[in-house]
Amino acid sequence: MRSHGTMTPLRIDNETARHLWLDSQGLGAPPTGPLDVAGMIRRLGFVQLDSIQIVSRAHHHILWSRNQKYREPMLDRVMSRDRAVFEHFTHDASVIPMEFLPIWQRQFRRKREYLDKASWFRGLPDAAERAAIRDRIEAEGPLSTHDFDSKVTDRTHMWARPPHKLALDYMWYAGELATCHRVNFTKFYDLAERVFPRHLREEEIPESEQVSRLCHEALDRLGFASVTELQKFWDAATRAEVQAWAARAEGLRRVEVQTARGDWIDALASADIDDRIAGLTGSGSRVRVLNPFDPAIRDRARLQRLFGFDYRVEMFVPAAKRIWGYYVFPLLEGSRFTGRIEIKADRKKGRLDVLNFWPEPGLRWTPARLGRLEAELSRLTRLAGVVDVHWSAEARCAAGA
Repeated sequence: MRSHGTMTPLRIDNETARHLWLDSQGLGAPPTGPLDVAGMIRRLGFVQLDSIQIVSRAHHHILWSRNQKYREPMLDRVMSRDRAVFEHFTHDASVIPMEFLPIWQRQFRRKREYLDKASWFRGLPDAAERAAIRDRIEAEGPLSTHDFDSKVTDRTHMWARPPHKLALDYMWYAGELATCHRVNFTKFYDLAERVFPRHLREEEIPESEQVSRLCHEALDRLGFASVTELQKFWDAATRAEVQAWAARAEGLRRVEVQTARGDWIDALASADIDDRIAGLTGSGSRVRVLNPFDPAIRDRARLQRLFGFDYRVEMFVPAAKRIWGYYVFPLLEGSRFTGRIEIKADRKKGRLDVLNFWPEPGLRWTPARLGRLEAELSRLTRLAGVVDVHWSAEARCAAGA
């Protein structure tokens, strides 16, 4: 690292590191105040989309966790009316600030090149057939996969999809089509030139500069990071590309970050790291029910290192092999994870069911702490569109209530 290789590393103790990470993720202050949905997404860098609706879909819950004035229809307005975000693939399908479009061109190319070689994408219609689908969208306007009727012909692998769906997805990954809007999570595809603002679509940035800006934006949102963590943030560059950027970039700081176990690891931070640390105000004692796909916990290795919290998503794990449950929410209290909870919205009965509860080992759930959790669950009912909270006997017992 050219400009900072000889500097004495700044040491960031574990408590400060946790506060810095949560503050960078919009979880350092109470989830109140003026609501700016596009601004929240810009601060996070992306918000993952997911179809599972146990309480509220992941993208809605993630935004609600930052500002509890948020409600589900707001994201679609930001995307379809304001064109402030676009959909594409980071580590998974996500909404991304529209101003990042010029530095996302390489990701369109990378995904297209990957799909050209992917065995699981076999059956993709040829260029002429894809052009016919594109012509139909141009003539008729935004269409969803339900507007086509081709059938799956190859059922030998679990991810088999109809030819028209393969074609739509291929052109979406390649940046030829874009998500115009969604209806009940169904994606509507339109021509990219009718969705992406012209000045951003036509801005040309060299690939090396795209990588540089992606790395800077990732580091800004991570606060501090290893090369591996930087690469994983967007998953839009290779590790070698990120490593080369780190070796040549100006204005970076070497830091040593203390883990939850007490050891120290090397990392990078931006030049303003001292100011960011000085500006931290603490995370309070509020209990938050985070979504399993929340960006603050997506990198499980980072989560384990900083918080000593071992968490995994188990909805794709066979039931007999699950440690916790199908859809289990981590509980964040201030700057520490204090437990897990399995909840589900029963909209027919108008209630939020607490099915299971697991406090972290060695941590006592006092009446005051439980009261803060119950207050948060009550607030969560407004996002879920239910009224009451109902605890199972097992969950109540586990909470010591």
